[in-house]
Amino acid sequence: MTSPRIAFLDIDGTILDHGKAIAPSTVAAIRGARAAGHLVYLCTGRAAGAIPGEVSAIGFDGAVTNGGAYATSGEETVVAATMPREAVQRLMTYFEGSGILFFLQTDAAVHASPQVQDKFNAMMRRWESDHGEPDEPQTAPQEAPRAQGLAEVDLDRVAKAVFLGESVDTVTRAQEELGDRFHIVPGSMPLPGGSNGEVGMRGTTKGSAIESVLEHLGLDRASAIGIGDSWNDVEMFQVCGTGIAMGNAAPELKSLADETTTSVREDGVWNAFVRHGLVAGEVLIPAAS
Repeated sequence: MTSPRIAFLDIDGTILDHGKAIAPSTVAAIRGARAAGHLVYLCTGRAAGAIPGEVSAIGFDGAVTNGGAYATSGEETVVAATMPREAVQRLMTYFEGSGILFFLQTDAAVHASPQVQDKFNAMMRRWESDHGEPDEPQTAPQEAPRAQGLAEVDLDRVAKAVFLGESVDTVTRAQEELGDRFHIVPGSMPLPGGSNGEVGMRGTTKGSAIESVLEHLGLDRASAIGIGDSWNDVEMFQVCGTGIAMGNAAPELKSLADETTTSVREDGVWNAFVRHGLVAGEVLIPAAS
């Protein structure tokens, strides 16, 4: 067998197609790689408590969650980097003062106001109506958050914020206003007429958490591959020895990866695992349209 490798996989748009379906080949790739002695970790912007059961049921060796604020290896917690309370309060003041809808994530749950939940649900209905089942998959939106009330959040346990803006420059303005302390990237939700973003502390990224996991395991970067399709995957590409963009990623994101696999609907994870020797088999060629 080839030397053991460690793979880090995004969820939405990489494992999950449009927040709903998982290709059988993806399940086979993950389970086959682990059976062959390789390690496979989730690497997601989602809270641990918001990972769908059907994803967790595939079986993983650990997970990077909340965009890098948390990481586990087996039953061990490797990273737990919550936001300082005053940083959370600064974000809330900014979003509320700017009329920007937002929700907060702890590792266990998502917290949002009823207005945000209603907006998210409306956005998802519109997206599905406009796109249905497109021929070429795009970055998949998450399902509407199963949120607890914003008033119930423990401000000492917040790991990440997500915001939804009516303006196309909402993310850019947030980066200008908050970039001195926060890491802000465009989100993966296709908000019609507006924009959305994800917020963590500066220095807290998927890449920083992966570095901690590799150090914990005594592995080097060369052994790691990272597969994703969103802007919060950039630092994962930079840290892993091989960064792989999904075929459904934006062209600009693909240019930042070492290589591109096929899309989430076209067995992208399987094909990447075959190419790098994590599983034995043949590359699956997309059917001609």
